[in-house]
This record gives sequence, structure tokens and C-alpha cells, in this order.
Amino acid sequence: MSFVSKLFPEVHQDEPPIKPHYRRVDSLDVAKEASPPRGTTMLVRDFIDDSLYNPNYGYFSKQAVIFSPEQEFDFKVMKDNLEFMNILGKKYREVETDYNEIDDIARQVWHTPTELFKPWYGYAIAKYIVTEYKLNNYPHNDLIIYEMGAGNGTLMLNILDYIQKYEPSVYQRTQYKIIEISSKLAQRQAERQEVRDAQNVHDCVQIINRSIFDWDAPVTDPCFFIGLEVIDNFAHDLIRYDVVTGQPLQGVVVTNDEGEYEEVFEPVTDPLIQRYLALRKLTPYKSPALKKLLLRKLRNYLPFGLNLSSPEFIPTKALVLLESLKEHFPNHRLILGDFYSLPDSVEGVDAPVVQTRYQRTMVPCSTYMVQPGWFDIFFPTNFELLSDIYELVCRSDIPDSSVKVITQKEFLERYAEVEQTETLSGENPMLTYYENNKFLLT
Repeated sequence: MSFVSKLFPEVHQDEPPIKPHYRRVDSLDVAKEASPPRGTTMLVRDFIDDSLYNPNYGYFSKQAVIFSPEQEFDFKVMKDNLEFMNILGKKYREVETDYNEIDDIARQVWHTPTELFKPWYGYAIAKYIVTEYKLNNYPHNDLIIYEMGAGNGTLMLNILDYIQKYEPSVYQRTQYKIIEISSKLAQRQAERQEVRDAQNVHDCVQIINRSIFDWDAPVTDPCFFIGLEVIDNFAHDLIRYDVVTGQPLQGVVVTNDEGEYEEVFEPVTDPLIQRYLALRKLTPYKSPALKKLLLRKLRNYLPFGLNLSSPEFIPTKALVLLESLKEHFPNHRLILGDFYSLPDSVEGVDAPVVQTRYQRTMVPCSTYMVQPGWFDIFFPTNFELLSDIYELVCRSDIPDSSVKVITQKEFLERYAEVEQTETLSGENPMLTYYENNKFLLT
């Protein structure tokens, strides 16, 4: 069997339903497994969560590397966006070559706006935070910042460097706490502090190596809570609607004894899916999958007609985040930034992109049911719907609460020193390279 064929275990969708002897598990049950389990059934969100975060074979534990150029890009000497992309491509190839020489694992190198446009992107976040802090809490409270999933620690350094340089009085009252699920990245974040000049070390930083989904400590002080390029990798559940009754059904992944996958649907019994769907009913949102249900219903009366709607992925783990913020960070201000649309996604409403790199070539996939650990699975976020859900969960008891959704470009034009990333042609990669990103600000 070839390497590529191993990554795409055979998918069966027309087999008989779940076999009685297959054990029902979730991502926590299999967290200690050395290899992907067989003879199991699990909700789609648990299958995706295990694929991405299993500590032994998950994508982020095994392969993912966040690209971080050693030197900041000097945009002012570049001709245009094309030259920037050519320089970036060359550095990417160098990084991939370096990692391939270290071991025989095909490391997955990916980038973020924080790394590509440092320090200016981080400076913009810092300026926003300081502006809001001064308007609302200064000097009555310290500036407390939590960052979820801090990657290489670059955003932390850029934010603190900005505050230290431009707002020294605020810096004296600043605390920065990182919540990091990855032990490898938590170590990397600590090392970023240690290699700096002793006089410039930010001693206000605390790195907490745990998942936000395991958080149980109350934080009653006013604080800012940051999550950039994080929620796109939050696992989603999959639902379809019965074309006759209109009722939703929850998706389950069955892995047989040979490691082959089957997708089946059953009545919604999972409490988290039930909570999400109940909250969504209170918003103006109408699912595109439901809008097409009448046509599917008519087709159902034809021979070999379909009895289920098109698939729809729902952000149930994002709801868990909001519930955690409500319970444990009641006085937070949220800063979320991520993709709102993605090309080349698999079939379905709010469906993910599933891809890997093999021999320096991007390999897209048409299903999320692939060999765990080898593929990045990342989702677009419907920020307008997330904003409505956020208000219901976190701000329902606060009159006139303010929740804003703006594009990343709009945010940067207001808070960033955009002239620092402008090329000779007048093009600005920081404003155009992530045009499919938005911010949710509270």
C-alpha cells in the first residue's frame, strides 16, 4: 500500500448501521491511544478533535509547525505583493527543507498574519487593547490579558513590546497569561522569553499548559481574552435533516476493525448538539440546508430519492468556549479573529477544508474521514451567527451590550501602522493577504 493510500482509508457510506460490538468513545477516551482506534463509533466532533489534538498521533502533536521568519519582512523595499509572495514562497521551501533534514516526518508548515506581519499586526492588537482599557478600566484595574493558543508566542511579545514602548505606565500594571494546550508550544513560548536580552524579558508573563476546555478556575477581574487563528481548528459536529420530518440527525463516524470509515446518522441525543440547536433557534439564522429541504423532499418521492438534507457542520466546540467564558471569565472582553470563508472545502454548509502536504505539494481531500494526524482540518466561522450566539450565552443579562463584527482589513486600517507594510507600488500585503478574515470584538 502506498503512503498516499494509507492517508485515505476506504470510506463506506452504504454499509449497514453501527454494529453492536463497536464501543462508543469520545476524544478523551482515546487520548492515551498510541494509534487511531478501530472498532469504535464516535461523534463527528470527537473524530475531528482526535484527528487534530490526540497527544500521540494528532496533527498538531505530530506534524504542524508554525512558520516564523527569523527576520521581519522589509515591505518598504519590495516592489509589490507579487514580490512579497515570491520571497515568502522561497522562505517556505527553506523551512520545509530544514525540517525534512531533521527527521523523516513530512512536517506541515503553516502561517498566520501575526508571524508574516510582525510586529505591526501585534502592535495593532495592542493598540486596540490599550485604547479600550483606558476607556473602561484604567487606572482602577490592572490590564490582564489572556491569550488562547499562542503559537510561537510572537503575538505575546509584540503586544508587550508595544505596551512597554508606547504605554509604560500601563505596562507597569500589565499581566499576560497564555492558555496553551500543546506542551511543545508552551515550551517554545517560554523559550521566546529566555533568549531575549535580560533587560527586555517580560516578567509579567505566565504560561498555563492546559486546554481552555479543561479550565475550571474563576477569573473575576476584568480581562481581555484573545483567540487568533484558533477557532478554525475547533471541532464541529455534523448534522443532516430528515426530508420528511425536518428533524436534525447527528453524524457518527464508525471505524471498523480494518480501519475503514463509515458515516451514519442517528436522532440527536448529544446534549451539546441539543444546546447549540436550541440557541440557534433564538437567532435570525436560517440554515441553507433547511432552505433546500423542500426540493429534497420532492425528490424523495422519486425512485432512489434522497432521504436526508445536505450536510451541515455546526461549531459545537465554539459554544463550549463561550460557555466557559461565561462561567469562568464573567468580566472578559473577547477578541476573536479567523477565517469567515474558505475555498476548496468539502461538501456541506460551513464545511471544512481538509488538506495535507506531500512532497511539497498540497493534497486536498473531499472528506474529513481521513487518517487521523496527517491532515489539517479547519473551518470557516459565521461571525454574524457566532455574535448572536455569544450575546445569548455571555451577554443576555447585560443591557446594551456591544458586540462588533468587522473585517480584518477594517480593523487594521483603524489600529495598525499600515504604512509600515506598504510596498513600493502602494500595495499592502497586510491588508490584502487575509481578506477572508474577520474579527469579533466585545
